[in-house]
Order: sequence, then structure tokens, then C-alpha cells
Amino acid sequence: MNRKIIIGSSIVLILDQLSKIIVDLTLNLNESINVIKNLFNITYIHNYGAAWGILKDKTFLLTIMSIIALIIIYRYSNTFIINRRNKLAFSFLLGGITGNLLDRLFLGYVRDFLDFNIFGYDFPVFNIGDSCIFIGVILLMISIYKKDDYEVKSRRK
Repeated sequence: MNRKIIIGSSIVLILDQLSKIIVDLTLNLNESINVIKNLFNITYIHNYGAAWGILKDKTFLLTIMSIIALIIIYRYSNTFIINRRNKLAFSFLLGGITGNLLDRLFLGYVRDFLDFNIFGYDFPVFNIGDSCIFIGVILLMISIYKKDDYEVKSRRK
């Protein structure tokens, strides 16, 4: 795997874990601080499921899914041309997934705190790792759509 992807994913992981530690030390569970009225709060919750609360209390399944996702990303990252977009995509994906995986492994839940209400829709509370996963998926979809950013390498030599 490319050295810059490893460095990038390490930075994402550190930012994710550091932000969660700061929120954990600063707020009580379910406490909320209004940052921008009617738009953004920092609300500390424990998420025992995945996005939008799906697979609640399925920590073991989500842990296995995260490990499989990391293996697949590692395995197929070498089929993509190493350009800035793909380095960012893989860095964001690996760092974000690893951050949430560490929470699940050591705490049994994921620490979430970014709470947005946009145009009356109260988004599920999420974290930096979740944001990076989302951005990484979008960047990877762009690369796949463009088709010139990845190459299928033959298994035969």
C-alpha cells in the first residue's frame, strides 16, 4: 500500500480518536452544546448501531463487517491509479473505518457528537470517522465512474 495512504489514514484516525476523547472528557452522555442556533450542536451519544441506528446492538456483526471492509479496501486499493483523489479516498476510508472499529472493539459502541439540523431535517448524530467514510466513498465512486482512475490487473503473469 502507498506510504501516503498509510500516513493519511493515520492522520484521519488520530483526528477521529482525539475528537472523541475531547468530547468524552468535556460532555456528559446525551449532553448537548448549541454551536450554531437551529443548525449545529455538539451532542455526545453512544451509538450501538450503524448510521441512522440500523443494526442496533449488532456490535459483533458491525465489527466483522468493518474488518471485511478494511481487508477488501486493502486488497483492491492497488487496482486504482495512485492520484490525489484516490489517495484521499483510501486514506479517508481506512482511517474512518478503523476509528469506528476501535470504538466498537474497546468500548462496545461508537462515540458520536456532530449533530446537524438542516432545513428542518435532524440528521443522525455522527463523528469525524463517519464523515471521512462518506467522503471516501464519494471520491471512490467518482474514480470508478471516470474509469481512467483504476485498472483491472490480470491475475496471470
